[in-house]
Amino acid sequence: MGETGQAYVCETFPPKVRGRYGAFLQTGAPIGIALASLVGGFLLPVIGWRGCFFVSLLPALLVIGIRQQLPESDLWLQQRGNKPAAPPVLTVVAQPHRRMFAACLVLAVFDMSAYWFTYSWMPGYLQQERHLTLVKSALWILVTQSGGFLGYFTFGFVADWLGRRPAYSIYSVLMAGGLVMITLLWATVAAYPALLLAFMFLVGFGTGMFGGYGPLFAELFPTTIRNTAMGSAFNLARGVQFFTPVIIARIGTRYGLAGGISLAALFALLTGAWIWVFPETKGKKLSAGAAG
Repeated sequence: MGETGQAYVCETFPPKVRGRYGAFLQTGAPIGIALASLVGGFLLPVIGWRGCFFVSLLPALLVIGIRQQLPESDLWLQQRGNKPAAPPVLTVVAQPHRRMFAACLVLAVFDMSAYWFTYSWMPGYLQQERHLTLVKSALWILVTQSGGFLGYFTFGFVADWLGRRPAYSIYSVLMAGGLVMITLLWATVAAYPALLLAFMFLVGFGTGMFGGYGPLFAELFPTTIRNTAMGSAFNLARGVQFFTPVIIARIGTRYGLAGGISLAALFALLTGAWIWVFPETKGKKLSAGAAG
């Protein structure tokens, strides 16, 4: 659903502002996590886990209602009679798109690993190793997600100004720096709670680079396979994240959750480096044809 929404936005808005509007759409992610933290931290003790699952259905119902009001994008309408010779999923992994799709998949794996190594165990890390209460850890996660909201919101402006590649690198370094400080170097700054919160905020701010996926991937593939390429790269990368909790649990038995979560800093830096294998696509005009 998210990849389809990103393709829709990128096919609708002009090139010079595509980056910021794609990032605006992605700001829903930290808002959703913040709402989940509130539900888990404050409603769970009152309504139980079944009630929390019921509450989580409400956004899905809202999306169904909104979708009925949206027209198809002009680019999609233009290419309806220009379908690829093979099914889109096969076209994505065939020439001339194979190498670009593989590069996109690696980028998604690196960045999602940075994200899930951070958030899979962050609440448990704060409670078990840093001895924060359930409510306090939820509030600290809210600080991180407020940083995430601002990170997503600003990423598009930076990407439209400096380009997709510099924006990714800047935000990945910020995320990695914050992660190192709240894990490996926690003891160094533990006496300054405000500083710890600042680094938590920085971790969230750095995750704003997720706001660049929609515009970047949309600019790399033609309309005939855009949704398929974006969705396949994202969901295959999500599948790889099945191993994230397992890896953290194995590392955590020897080095603690701080050691496991700190690996996210490495993946963030790999994201910031890998982005440079892509061409700079800032301001690219999207095509409805098969050539992209």
